[in-house]
Amino acid sequence: MPTARSSATAWSLSAVAAGVLLAGCSGSVTVGKTTPKLSADKLSDTLAEKLAATTGQPKPDVSCPEDLVGKVGTTTRCTLTAGDGGSLGVTVTVTSVEDDRINFDFKADDKVSPAAS
Repeated sequence: MPTARSSATAWSLSAVAAGVLLAGCSGSVTVGKTTPKLSADKLSDTLAEKLAATTGQPKPDVSCPEDLVGKVGTTTRCTLTAGDGGSLGVTVTVTSVEDDRINFDFKADDKVSPAAS
């Protein structure tokens, strides 16, 4: 019954997106370097924790392809992936940098991409 599972996944990812949009999401991470930079792995983990806290759902699988440079206005795209392979894009934008602390907002896309067949 692929349609039911796909619908459940779409609902689940849509719930995450709605939770993210309603919460006015932001986060911050302290890094200990002269030029603040947040590794892709740490950003992925931080986003997953924030999304789980925002939605009340289990921690999702989030993948960010590049480090986040601590410069106001810098953006990167991450991907939230469901168990069946469906995905939802998440845009991360640096809002401020205070010494070695990078503050950022994030917003999930409105539309879920289905799993590749």
